[in-house]
Amino acid sequence: MTVTELSKPLPAPIARGKYRIVDADAHIDPPHTFWAEYLPAQLKSMAPTIEEGNECDFVVFEGRKRPLVMLANQGGRKGQDFKIMGKLCDLHDSATPAKRLAVMDEDGVDVEILYGGGPLGTMNSELYIESFRAYNRWLADFCAYDPARLAGVAYLPMRDIDESLALLREAVKLGHRSINIPAFPQAADGVSTSAKVAKIQEAQGAALTGDPSSEKAYWHPEYDRFWAEVQELDVTVTFHLGGRAARFGEKDHFLSDLVMTKVAMAEPVAMAIFGCLFDRFPKLRWGIIESGVGWMPWMAEYMDRTWEKQRFWIESKLKNLPSFYMDQNIYGSFINDRMGFVNCNQPGGRNVMWSSDFPHSETTYPNSLSVIARDSAGIDEEDIRWIVGGCAEKFFKV
Repeated sequence: MTVTELSKPLPAPIARGKYRIVDADAHIDPPHTFWAEYLPAQLKSMAPTIEEGNECDFVVFEGRKRPLVMLANQGGRKGQDFKIMGKLCDLHDSATPAKRLAVMDEDGVDVEILYGGGPLGTMNSELYIESFRAYNRWLADFCAYDPARLAGVAYLPMRDIDESLALLREAVKLGHRSINIPAFPQAADGVSTSAKVAKIQEAQGAALTGDPSSEKAYWHPEYDRFWAEVQELDVTVTFHLGGRAARFGEKDHFLSDLVMTKVAMAEPVAMAIFGCLFDRFPKLRWGIIESGVGWMPWMAEYMDRTWEKQRFWIESKLKNLPSFYMDQNIYGSFINDRMGFVNCNQPGGRNVMWSSDFPHSETTYPNSLSVIARDSAGIDEEDIRWIVGGCAEKFFKV
């Protein structure tokens, strides 16, 4: 396919109202003032602030000043118009519920699952944990404007099980039905013992990765009481990328890193499956969000074949083929992924959900209905209905 072919105009959009469109991964960029409003009184003075500049504004936090990064808030700009750094006035203005609903109406989206702010990148343990609480409260208030159309995903740390359980219960009381946790357990400091990983996580603005080198794993028995309560509360669990961090702003690595952020999500899933987590907790729902999904059937088949060959000498206790758990417990979301539609009836490929990724640089906004028409061409109507709405309805309980 040539560059010219890639640039071909999108087809006519699917008809509005033909399907109930549930965006399985949209992002909310909270106003930068919200930290000071929602943090406890004793921490308000430590909240990030914005300093105005000439070419770009700056985020000032813990004595450091960094440019306001725009890559996560392009709001439908064309690629040639992307701005890596900019000013507050350059951000897509959808940070109030009413404006957000207007954007959804413009794009033909009925329901949005909202990811966003997450914790502050700080080594101050009290500020770190309270920033989770602040964000989860703000998000609950935002979604309360129209809970039929706005569904937030609460963020939880995974550095201490009792701490995580406490925040899980608080999130449920706030009305959240879904949580996002790091792809791997965190070190006791909440970030990592690795200075490099700590720097990456701070840049991400959220604890999405955890500590990939940790000796702990979510399938280990010490986490069973966490999963038992998640299952009892019927809470949806998601991992928003996190298996690999992209080096934002580094032109030589960014595109290849983006590829690896997707397929790297196979690791925490495979660890949980081979660790028999879903044999112990068969009702758990795990979602790998923004991972892309066309590769999931390959993963399911590969795990089946390797398990068949290797399960005896490793003394595997797994009760079923790995693909069984991919179909029972694992879900994935995608943005542009024709293979996700094509492979949707293969083992491991059924639980897939469309998303717009608004307002990030990969977003399909404001042409989501045309992108769906392009990527679903020739696919059975019921399969399309499932992928653009039904699967997310089941997974997120919306």
